Amino acid sequence: MGIDLFDVERLHLEEGEAPLLSPEDESARDGVWERAVQANPTLFDGPVVACAGLGWAGSRTLRLSWVRVTYRHYALRRVPGATALPSLFVNVVQPADDGRVLAARMSPSTAAPGRWQLPGGSVEPPQDGEVLDETALRGQAARELVEEVGIDTPPGALRLWAVSRGKNSSIGLTYLAPALPESVLREGFAAAARADRAQGREPELDEVTLVRTPDELAGLIGPHADYLEPIVRRYTHAPLRRGA
Repeated sequence: MGIDLFDVERLHLEEGEAPLLSPEDESARDGVWERAVQANPTLFDGPVVACAGLGWAGSRTLRLSWVRVTYRHYALRRVPGATALPSLFVNVVQPADDGRVLAARMSPSTAAPGRWQLPGGSVEPPQDGEVLDETALRGQAARELVEEVGIDTPPGALRLWAVSRGKNSSIGLTYLAPALPESVLREGFAAAARADRAQGREPELDEVTLVRTPDELAGLIGPHADYLEPIVRRYTHAPLRRGA
């Protein structure tokens, strides 16, 4: 399956109800999940947001329906005949001031060991009394950026830059961060890794690099997130759209 990229300026978010599962699908899902945890005990069945629908609400405004699930929901992808809702995640294009883009590799203890991707993670549902809106999504993207690569960018400095639909119809909300010197990016990543290890945690990312063109991605050994090449290509081929 290829990947679709949408040029989006704003989102219209609506909460829906998660679909009910048959007892058979629920049991099969739980079996798949338990085997996955046995293979990788670091997996955590935390609350996440899945995408229940996507459509246009006007010029460059995307309507997104979302539901509350937990991470084990995606084990349904391995249950014959069952349907898993697409996952919803945020990620960040973090440029260096020379035009290159930061790519990061997932550590061996993660659910996708060795995969090259942008900094980011699954969207989490709002807490009681809060809402999931564009401000909250920018906040989650900014949090992923500081936690994974040590770059503390104010959420208001991030702007929605693209929406991707790729493998398993997963929906990615890509934000563009202000450009920074390479030294700041590398120092931030090293500081984030030290902070994780000081608290007894393995960093989620074990390496970062900077790429100028999609061709340079071919030199990164290991699997790549399906959106990575199209996002890098869009950034490097659309300089007028880069600006903060």
